[in-house]
Formats: sequence, C-alpha cells, structure tokens
Amino acid sequence: MTMQQTPLLLSRILGRGAQLDPNEEVVTLLAKGTHRQTLKATWDRANQLAHALADVGVKEGDRVASFMWNNYRHLELYQAVPSMGAVLHTLNIRLSPADLEYIINHAADKIIVADEDLLPLLEPLLDKIPSVERIVVCRHGEGGETSFKETVDYETFIAGRPTQYAWPEIDENSPMGLCYTSGTTGKPKGVMYTHRSTYLHTMSQVMTDSMALSALDAVCGIVPMFHAMGWGVPFAASMLGCKQVMPHRFMDPEKLIQLMCDEEVTISAGVPTIWQGVKAVLEANPDKFDTSKLSRLTCGGSAPPVSMMRWYWSQHGVEMIQGWGMTETNPLGTLSRKVAKRSHLKLSEDQQFENIAKAGLASPGLEIEIFDENWQRLPHDGESVGELLIRGPWICSEYYNDPQPEKFHDGWLVTGDVAKIDAEQYLIIADRSKDLIKSGGEWISSVDLENHIVALEGVRQAAVVAQPHPKWDERPVALVILFEGSNVTRELIIEHCSEIFAKWQLPDDVIFVEEIPLTSTGKIDKKVIRGQLEADGYQLPDLR
Repeated sequence: MTMQQTPLLLSRILGRGAQLDPNEEVVTLLAKGTHRQTLKATWDRANQLAHALADVGVKEGDRVASFMWNNYRHLELYQAVPSMGAVLHTLNIRLSPADLEYIINHAADKIIVADEDLLPLLEPLLDKIPSVERIVVCRHGEGGETSFKETVDYETFIAGRPTQYAWPEIDENSPMGLCYTSGTTGKPKGVMYTHRSTYLHTMSQVMTDSMALSALDAVCGIVPMFHAMGWGVPFAASMLGCKQVMPHRFMDPEKLIQLMCDEEVTISAGVPTIWQGVKAVLEANPDKFDTSKLSRLTCGGSAPPVSMMRWYWSQHGVEMIQGWGMTETNPLGTLSRKVAKRSHLKLSEDQQFENIAKAGLASPGLEIEIFDENWQRLPHDGESVGELLIRGPWICSEYYNDPQPEKFHDGWLVTGDVAKIDAEQYLIIADRSKDLIKSGGEWISSVDLENHIVALEGVRQAAVVAQPHPKWDERPVALVILFEGSNVTRELIIEHCSEIFAKWQLPDDVIFVEEIPLTSTGKIDKKVIRGQLEADGYQLPDLR
C-alpha cells in the first residue's frame, strides 16, 4: 500500500483556524483603542490580498516585502503571500539605511507593504531600490507620507477582490519566506525558508513538549514579525485557530501587560529585556493587573536570568520557556521546560530551575552536536566545550545567493555558538564564539557573568565584553544599568560574582551606564559596546 504524496504546503494549514473557529478574533492595539476582526475576515482578506498582488504581476517565487509592526495586516501578508507561491520577505525596520538598501536589492523585492508611520525610514532609499515597483501603504490614522511614485492604499488595493483564491499546487521545496540575519559580522545574509521546512517547524512548535500551543490559547507575539518569521507563532496560531493579540508599535511594558490582561492572553513570546520590563511594572503595581489567565512566556534571543524565571513562577504561576535558535534554524532549535521528562517529575523545584537555565533539548527531528577545532565530536558530559552544529529538516543548508562554505560543514550548520551538552542531552550555550573572552589562554563566558550580575537585586541589565590587555590578552569589563534608587556598588557586584566565579574570571571593571546598546532584534550589541569603549579611549584599571 502506498500513501498519498501530498506536498507540505502552507496553503493547506493557514486557513484551518478560520474554518474551524471563524468568529475568534485578531486584536491589534492602536493609538486609539483596539482594532478587532475575526479569523474568517482575516483569511478572506488574505485571499483578497493574493488576488490584488497577482493582478499587479506578482508571480510564484517573486519577493513581496513587509516593512511593518505586528498587526492584523501583517498577519494577512503571512497568510496570503506564501499560500499564493510568492515569498514573504520581512524587512527589519531597525536596520540602518545602508543595510536596508543592500537587503532590498539583494532580494530584488518587487513590492513593499509598509505601515504609514515607517515610511520616513524608507524615504532615503527610494531612488536606490530599482526592483521595487510599488509601495502599498497601510494607514492607521497616524500620518506618514512617501515621495515614491507608485503607491496605493492597502484597503483600496484589496477592495472588491474575491474572498477565495485558487492556491496553486507547487513543489513543497519552493521558497515561502526570506529573512536576513542582522549582519553583526559582514553583510546581512539571507535565509530562505521553504514550504516544507516551515510546515514541519509549525507542527513541531505546537507539540505539548514544545510551546504546547493549542486552539484554546490566546497568543500575544511580542517578538517582531520581521524577526525570524515571528518565531513561527503567526503560522502556528493561524493553523490552530488561536485568538491572536498584537501590540503594533506599542511596546511599552505597561501597555503590553495591560493589553495581555485585557485580552486574557495565555501565552506570549519575547526577548528577555521585554520580560524584565514587564516584571518591573508588575512589581511596582502589585494589585493592578490580573495575570490569572497567563500560563507561559516563551523567551529567546539571549539567555534569561534564572532569578527572573523563578520570580514569574513564584509570584504569578507563569512558566518561562527558554528557547535557543537562530534565523538559520527557522528559528526553533531547542526548548527548555520546567518539567521536560517524566523522570523530572521527581526533581525538586531547585533542580527544575537548574534545567530551565539551560538552552534546552533539541526539537524532535533535529540533531545537535559539539565539535572541536578538528571537527571531532566531543562527549556529552556537560564539561567539554566546543563549536555547536545543528542539522534537520528546517535548518538552513546555504544562504540565499551568497555561498559561505565556512558556515556549513558536511551537512551541518555551523552556528557560531560555543556550547556544551550534558549527559541528559541538554544544550548549554557558553557564548557566541566572537563574544567569548580569552584571558591567559583560558575562556571566560560573558553570558554566565551577565546572568549572575543581573540576579543581584537592584541590577536592571548587564553586559560583559572583552577588553584588550597587554599581559592576559583580554579581560572582562561589565556595563551595568541599575534600577532607580538602587545602592548597588562596584564592590558589591565583584563580591557577588566571586561567590561562584574564580578570581581570574571576575570583571576587571564595572561601568555604570544609563543604557546598553541593543541590536535590531533586541540582543545586547557587544560589537557596538566594544567600539564605543575604543572610541572613548577606555583603559582597563591597573589592578596589580
């Protein structure tokens, strides 16, 4: 007996939620109240958008770019563009004009759909992006103009089109999404997702042991939809029929937690700095917000402090799920749950939190290994540290129109992370290879130092970077932001670090700052920090 060879296409699953639960809502926070529309209306409008795009010449494989916040129209693009066989290219709104110009031209985007308040960011590029034929403008009553000649209002663009589109039967290995890495080294690199890779990623993401996403959930994706396809949440939520809650441009922690409580959000996804901000609001207003419906927060981008994860659990009964991944991994690679295995039911709470502090277990279907500099596999003993490699059906095998053989080895993706794997098969990230600090021939993990410093009461954020040293090659320096009214001193931080770090691993200096530079995806930008210290002529203190 042979099984049907049905291609794994997103058009087969993205309209499922709208069909099953047509009156559930997509809610977007706007300047004046909320915009609400049903799942059915969203899918109908996605079909209309596909007709509008086809009518202006968008064909299979053409790139349609979005330059947008997380909102209902962006979700319509997520549903329409891949389903019609075109490629959704989510442009990162926080990139420099030079990077944006490079990316739009490298991708040869045909159409850009942009939120009106973001149009000024595109203005400097308009005569430098020859492939772009039209800009579709999304109005929210907030103003914003463009001098681009071929523009059309989004609502005018889709008005009167049929609400049913005949989605094409295409090869499951056809491209459906394009995301560029944030280009911390060299030019940004394009990662092209396929229908097959995203379909399988979506199925894995909703598993009980992953994010346990269910049709019963109200999901609030705070991670930007321009960052690694919003971690895949819009696809999974569209498939299941979840209520979807979107913050648009209103990323202030107080607005976010108010929105989540008002809309009875059960699960949300964002980077650690978001959850630190929300925690501060909840602590300052202990009786103001009803978080009883919130059950889990997914956290990625960088390692969240264990102290914060424990606080959410003890104060609000909210499980923080730590994930590790990259643009190149579609992006889910590993996830860490409070109780991840049946045998862990017997663990103490302290032991459970020791496990959540790790980057997690590989998603089913993915393989992770650590290698030494001679490409020899290292043991999973929790001690051996090596270069992390990953492979599987939704892992990038090459960059779009940009061969970089050093990033791939024998079918594996070379992640650029330095890590260890313990006997329980947990991944433990030591650092990005370029952010490790090599002092006197020994490695110091900047991530471990940062997480320990942030666990100190009164510390809001910390970044640890290497600084050149004439004798030891490099030494760690900590930049620290304190909460208002905090009386934490340099001496207190060093003393706190000395509880678990050897003397040679302690920071040589602690610099108190008002802000720490972040990358376009909300991670600490260590390249910029190192550059600023160099530009300021910073010298390490003489500690002899």
